[in-house]
Amino acid sequence: MSKQKDELSGVETTGHSWDGIQELNNPLPRWWLWTLYLTIIWGIGYTIAYPAWPMISGATSGVMGWSTRANVAADIAAHEAQNTELVASLQAVDMTKLPQNNDLNRYAIARGGAVFRSHCSQCHGSGAAGAKGYPNLLDDDWLWGGDIEQITYTVRHGIRNVTDDDAHYSEMPAFGELIEPQEIDAVVEYVMSLSSDEFDEESANAGEEVFADNCAACHGEAGLGDRDQGAPNIADAIWLYGGDRQTLHETVTNARFGVMPAWGQRLSEADIRAVSAYVHSLGGGE
Repeated sequence: MSKQKDELSGVETTGHSWDGIQELNNPLPRWWLWTLYLTIIWGIGYTIAYPAWPMISGATSGVMGWSTRANVAADIAAHEAQNTELVASLQAVDMTKLPQNNDLNRYAIARGGAVFRSHCSQCHGSGAAGAKGYPNLLDDDWLWGGDIEQITYTVRHGIRNVTDDDAHYSEMPAFGELIEPQEIDAVVEYVMSLSSDEFDEESANAGEEVFADNCAACHGEAGLGDRDQGAPNIADAIWLYGGDRQTLHETVTNARFGVMPAWGQRLSEADIRAVSAYVHSLGGGE
């Protein structure tokens, strides 16, 4: 429709009409227009002064060189400077004697809690109670030892990774390729008999010999495990992947191969010692 003036108001219309109602082309208030113009000018200035526009490998840095990362780094550096003596003491202390130094131990646990929440909670949980395939750090069931020195070693070098030659390493055979299916069924029943009342006695008796021939070398004759080999105790009720019949059958048939990173390649010495002290303090440390 063509634009025309509204007879009552004298304001030009936009040319749009709905059910005979004309839309008036009222000018915007000057204060609103000036606010819009100032906002545009401010926005242009902001994108010039500060990081703003995303690029292929980063963002425009801005002429002021402002950076949230630099601010955080400066705050961390200031914090570290305030705790220089504590950090130096933590890096030098005999970990077995750390709990005897109350001030240093409190600092280590507080620092270690922050490290744990940043780097370890993704697998072990925010409360360190673990999950299926990720150990519970609150109990006293440890694959490689739970004293503070062993915890520190495990944190530093990790488990079954390919980046640290000193990582804890053990590998359970996939017995599905080594023994017959009926033998797997039998040994599963025997393993269940070590920690549960729900098992088939006849099959478990047959599985005892299979266990002695194939499993006792690592897990021990009574199934109590061997920490030197990282072989778990399978005679208790604590299971990393599950202790039901179906899960045990899967474990025996295809084996397990959990991997933990070598944090010594990612964290500072102070952080490694701190998070080890924190884990040791949770209640399951020996």
